[in-house]
Amino acid sequence: MRVFYLLKQGLLVLLVFSALMVKAQTGSVSGKVLDETGLPLPGASVIVKGTTRSTSTDGNGVFKLAGLSNGSVTLSASFIGYQTLDKTVSVSANATVSFQLVPDAQKLNEVVVIGYGTAEKKNLTGSITTVNSKDFQKGTITTPEQLIQGKVAGVNIISNSGQPGVGSTIRIRGGASLNASNDPLIVIDGVPFSGNSIGNAPSPLSLVNPNDIETFTVLKDANATAIYGSRASNGVILITTKKGASGAPVFNFSTNNSIATVAKKVDILSSGQIRDFVNANPNASYDDGKKFTSLLGGSNTDWQDEIYQNAFSTDNSLSIAGSFKGVPYRVSAGYLDQQGLLITDHFSRGTGAISISPKLFQDHLKIDLNLKGALTQSHFANAGGVGAAIQFDPTQSVNANNNFGNYFEWLRSDGTVNPNAPRNPVGLIRLNDNNGNAERSFGNARFDYSFHFLPELHANLNLGYDLSKGYGEVRVPVYAAQSISTSGSYTNSLNTETNKLSEFYLNYAHTVESIKSRFDVTAGYGYYDNSKTGFNFTSYKGTGEALVTPVFPFSTDRDKLLSYYGRFIYTLADKYILSGTLRADASSKFAEKNRWGYFPSAAFTWRISNENFLKNSTSVSDLKLRLSYGQTGNKDGIGYYDYLSKYYANSNTGQYQIGNTFYNYYTPAAYDPDLKWETTTTYNAGLDYGFMKGRLYGSIDVYYKKTSDLLSKINIPVGTNFNNELTTNVGNMDVKGVEGSLNFSAIKTENTSWDFGVNIAYNKRKVTNLTLNPDPASKVGAGDITGGTGVTLKYNAVNQIPGSFFVYKQVYNADGKPLEGVYEDLNKDGVINTSDQYFYKSPDPNITLGFNTSFSYKKWSFTTSLRANFGNYIYDNVSSNFGVRANILSPAGVINNASTDFLATNFQNNQFLSDYYIKNASFLKMDNAGISYNAGKLSKTGTASLRISANCQNVFTVTKYNGIDPELSGGIDYNLYPRPRTYTLGFNVGF
Repeated sequence: MRVFYLLKQGLLVLLVFSALMVKAQTGSVSGKVLDETGLPLPGASVIVKGTTRSTSTDGNGVFKLAGLSNGSVTLSASFIGYQTLDKTVSVSANATVSFQLVPDAQKLNEVVVIGYGTAEKKNLTGSITTVNSKDFQKGTITTPEQLIQGKVAGVNIISNSGQPGVGSTIRIRGGASLNASNDPLIVIDGVPFSGNSIGNAPSPLSLVNPNDIETFTVLKDANATAIYGSRASNGVILITTKKGASGAPVFNFSTNNSIATVAKKVDILSSGQIRDFVNANPNASYDDGKKFTSLLGGSNTDWQDEIYQNAFSTDNSLSIAGSFKGVPYRVSAGYLDQQGLLITDHFSRGTGAISISPKLFQDHLKIDLNLKGALTQSHFANAGGVGAAIQFDPTQSVNANNNFGNYFEWLRSDGTVNPNAPRNPVGLIRLNDNNGNAERSFGNARFDYSFHFLPELHANLNLGYDLSKGYGEVRVPVYAAQSISTSGSYTNSLNTETNKLSEFYLNYAHTVESIKSRFDVTAGYGYYDNSKTGFNFTSYKGTGEALVTPVFPFSTDRDKLLSYYGRFIYTLADKYILSGTLRADASSKFAEKNRWGYFPSAAFTWRISNENFLKNSTSVSDLKLRLSYGQTGNKDGIGYYDYLSKYYANSNTGQYQIGNTFYNYYTPAAYDPDLKWETTTTYNAGLDYGFMKGRLYGSIDVYYKKTSDLLSKINIPVGTNFNNELTTNVGNMDVKGVEGSLNFSAIKTENTSWDFGVNIAYNKRKVTNLTLNPDPASKVGAGDITGGTGVTLKYNAVNQIPGSFFVYKQVYNADGKPLEGVYEDLNKDGVINTSDQYFYKSPDPNITLGFNTSFSYKKWSFTTSLRANFGNYIYDNVSSNFGVRANILSPAGVINNASTDFLATNFQNNQFLSDYYIKNASFLKMDNAGISYNAGKLSKTGTASLRISANCQNVFTVTKYNGIDPELSGGIDYNLYPRPRTYTLGFNVGF
């Protein structure tokens, strides 16, 4: 209810604030801004030259500037990717003027955001891609990264599950580390966004409203990212949010309402197939000769149907943008209410944002104030119900007359719950009350001062913060079978995180016409302070007794970063560009002797299209060669104090007594005092091209990355450092890749337009060393499986892709059926043992592909986007765990279900390390298909306009893999919360 109250109050303030903006109109100019075909350009900027007055066009390309003084004024209309057009008009009570803009060839003059500054697209030296709001994915978008899924070459975004509000795994060029983070740095309006998980929130990005975002800029190579130094080894994503513009208030309201359905369920045996199997084995017994046939129930229960539901969601956003006494502002509020596919799963989010951009001292001082906040409430369904629904006996009914919430459970002869049996899936979910709340506020104040005596010199100050808090509780009643050993339980949690930053830099940009040169120099300083506190509370049994009592009431981790950075860009004759950056970072995660890391970069760009032999070409509109080198760092694979000698407290079961007082034992932890920065060196060569006056354009990049001093776990002799594993700097990894993009405006007429874009990337990672002393046979475990206790499936190993599967080679009979427990003797020693395991495939795709197209005819528009992965493999842990006879007729004295893969193998026992379960998971997905209608003005005299849209997400998947989804970041398919197929109807009203 708190979210509802705050949202209500926020909307009231918004409406009162907007009413104050409306002023008496003495004269006005209105009109339209159109593209070269006569279609409206929504969001185009119209300014009164020589003043701060400006406005933006609505969904129909219509603008209005009111309160203008009588007389002649010059208006300037601009839009990203189009040439600016000026017109002089005489102001009157109802003056009108229209603009028809001409495309700028391949949007070369478009200004894009780079690290600590901006640059025109034509002058970029790094590998940088920008995606604007008009190209975002459509439909029900819960977290921001979903907006650019499949839109950028070399950027792979995989939703972690279908849970509402859940985040995604983002990989730019495959990542560069093993144990350190492979997540990119995300910067929102100049504030580095903490990617740390927030307790009781589905994901960190779930507290950001996608409706407030204007652009994504992805920095991929080291020349583009090195100015961010130690946080940029895995790329950087710069997010800019929507801002206000000078002019009369413009309101915008959008609502998207959707129904989500289960796209696919796990294929398991039906109740009839289970009965047939059990009756075909009438002599099978489990305890003192008791027959499994006596356990069969009389129901036909589809447990997956019982735990899933069609889920409704509504996403609403209201904003007002304009100017008040010449100060541009934008205020917005949003509310999302989303059900999950799992029964009881629910996520709601209320957001608010304020942006104010005043200019002072004759526009020499520009101030950008941003404030955003979010409150979320979640009820987390027990995801353990998914695995239970796959395994539970379909011949049993959901309910039974018992003491366990009246949910059927497998009982022993004395009436107690069988501890070795799976729990009732519906009971697992219904009797688990897991509520979470999260709060987040972040923002900054940026000051850009242009010195009066030297306007080319700018002083920039950025002061920002990012605060978050997550809190919640989990209750399981005394009678719930899932916690019968503790007679129920009650736990609560609280975590807070505080990030503060201060950055100051000077920028000097000056053009010397006499030598056809431009100099752009930046030098700055940054200080970043991160503090994270977890509070430890006593957990209780359902009967009220203490279950676990913490040793300490809270624990706080703190990470500080001190930085100095600089950049130099030299442009000669608008054809040759040299750039270099250097950043020095000092982190509190390292000992003083290794605290500083230095990260340089250098690049050269040749604008070939500006050479005399191409300058007047009618076919080549852009041709640019880019070459770059750079180094970046990583420190996120280690703990806050891993270089220090420290101790941790044992549990309360390990105590000693002195008198009447009990004391916990303390055990020393393994540590490495010589930990230092993990460093990634990147080489990149790129070619940007444009033909047919910019109607066909794109880029091609080839890159090589080498990561040294990998922060990785290695095995050490027991007793040498208080553990058998140690995180230290060891080994190297190489990443090689090629990526390209192509965009084409196939049709551009007055009533019809058709655009499409395609991007493709090839990427391959390989570990080249993994020990202090190079050893070609070294390997370190990187992933276990469910069901086989202590069975390690994935390893990082020399000359292998990280996380490759390490398995036995399955032998098949003449009919192609796998033989149980029969594997190839690969080393030909006559014995089948671990020496015969081999590396076979990995979860990494070799090739990723993205395709999108949009077709417009008059007021109708159709868009769709597709993605494909090739060469990625999945381990089918669902079948390896459940698809055996011993699971159906369980020694625990219960009947279980099995995946339909059992019909293909007929295995008696689990064969967890057979390569039979490694499946080709290449796929083609249509992520989105939508149609929209721009209804235009709702009345002849008013300014209100309406746009209606309908979308389907997760439309179809083409794949050989038989599981519910071939797209997994970790490559092990087990207990996957299915991604929904979502149907959305949206309305957007502007006035």
